[in-house]
Amino acid sequence: MNEFDEKQRIIQEFVPGKQVTLAHVIASPVEQLYTKLGLIDARGAIGIFTITPSEGAMIAADVATKAADVSIGFVDRFNGSLVITGDVAAVEAALHEVMSVLCDKMGFTPTTITRS
Repeated sequence: MNEFDEKQRIIQEFVPGKQVTLAHVIASPVEQLYTKLGLIDARGAIGIFTITPSEGAMIAADVATKAADVSIGFVDRFNGSLVITGDVAAVEAALHEVMSVLCDKMGFTPTTITRS
């Protein structure tokens, strides 16, 4: 075993630009997923965003919670991740409103909202 086998290095790189790279609704998650994500009191659908630059996640969290009856499960201002929870209709409405604000009003490159 050499010294490289003992060390782990994670490199994260951002490129210039504004983009929503993932917008997804998990309409009916299995119970175990809430626990694994640390969403102890959450039930219902899960909405997931990944946004560049990462500060966009803060804007998305604000827009989502004002647009629909959703709760913030997780927001990471350093990596641009946002997880919201609520009933399916509320999560979908929140995702659509976030996309509208970020993409239509702020010039972010959009992605398609997907659902599973």
